[in-house]
Amino acid sequence: MFFAPAALLPELERLARLAGAAILDVYATDFAVERKGDDSPVTEADQKAEALILPGLRTLTPTIPIVAEEEAAAGRIPDVGATFWLVDPLDGTKEFIKKNGEFTVNIGLILDGVPAAGVVFAPALDVLWSGAGGKAWREDATGRTAISCRPVPSKGAVVLDSRSHRAPERLEAFLAALPGAILENAGSSLKFCKVADGSADFYPRFGPTCEWDTAAGHAVLRAAGGEVVDWDFRPLAYGKQPTFRNGDFLARARV
Repeated sequence: MFFAPAALLPELERLARLAGAAILDVYATDFAVERKGDDSPVTEADQKAEALILPGLRTLTPTIPIVAEEEAAAGRIPDVGATFWLVDPLDGTKEFIKKNGEFTVNIGLILDGVPAAGVVFAPALDVLWSGAGGKAWREDATGRTAISCRPVPSKGAVVLDSRSHRAPERLEAFLAALPGAILENAGSSLKFCKVADGSADFYPRFGPTCEWDTAAGHAVLRAAGGEVVDWDFRPLAYGKQPTFRNGDFLARARV
């Protein structure tokens, strides 16, 4: 199969915005919170957003399988090869529940085992990041701007930590190796995007995530000149069936 992943971005952006609008409709209500089998939270917004994204992807690329968070939670996981979609319709459900605005719609394409195209949309912030083919963009109310990772400063590097998932001891050890490091918090895939657009330098993750949490942000970061590696500095791998579970990783500008 050969196609240019960048050619898919306009439709992926449209689908992400469509899902984002449905999410905001629920966000404005007194919504209920349920629990999945792994005790993680889920809301009507997660389900509505996924129900909008999946038909669009099936129309766009009928032969490419889709691994999506809520489908996976229901036990509907296709067999995948080296090329497949990863969808998190509402990344940062805990942030959504807290109503702090730091949640995203994530749509990522894995092509030959590598994150090749991705869109991350933060509907409450009305900011969208996308990337493919070595080019990445940030779009907000002021317009669309090309983005890239910045050179890591010798002092005062900005390190991002999760708002809802923390490992203080390991984070402190990481910070100790960076002179004058500045620690900031952010939710969901916003952390990948902040490294991609040069507003941060590192996102160390200590603790489990799933591939649908990382694929879209990883694709944006990769297109902006960054990388995601494990702690042996090997590229983060995709297609880890049947769980699609990631180990610890580091998102950074490419060295």
